Amino acid sequence: MAKKKLETLKNLSVKEMNQKILEGRKVIFESKIKLATGQLENTALLWKARKEIARLKTFLTQKAK
Repeated sequence: MAKKKLETLKNLSVKEMNQKILEGRKVIFESKIKLATGQLENTALLWKARKEIARLKTFLTQKAK
């Protein structure tokens, strides 16, 4: 992941991070449905969304300290 994108994610507020996590979960849910029905073309989308959620959760934990 580009260093610039990491910095922008780190600089988000807690509320914005939580919103991005919810959006990521929505993307994962919709992608899993598409995968089950055979409509998902880009399977890497699931992996990327999970990784972004993990990064955001890590930054939230760091901000809590």
